[in-house]
Amino acid sequence: MSAVCQSCGICCASFRVDFAVEESQEEGGSVPEGLVVEVNARLRRMRGTDHSPPRCAALVGTLGERVACGIYEWRPSPCREFEAGSAACLQARTRRGVSNALVFE
Repeated sequence: MSAVCQSCGICCASFRVDFAVEESQEEGGSVPEGLVVEVNARLRRMRGTDHSPPRCAALVGTLGERVACGIYEWRPSPCREFEAGSAACLQARTRRGVSNALVFE
């Protein structure tokens, strides 16, 4: 996790996070069962990301100050694939009124 992500966390409080059932512990994956919500027979969702406003239940800390993923090593594929500085990242930061002048390390 880059330094900028550890002080931001906006992505974890902006998007619904859906993933294949096989990624959950109940099906042999790594995402802890207590953080998983069933969507249907094939799809699971990170707890808290379907709230309004969304905030992943695995996110710890204060947005824009200091944050971390409580399950970083076991996070689902959408979280692994999300890129700091991507269009989705910058759009989420803009919606939250956070500067897009990012410094990547």
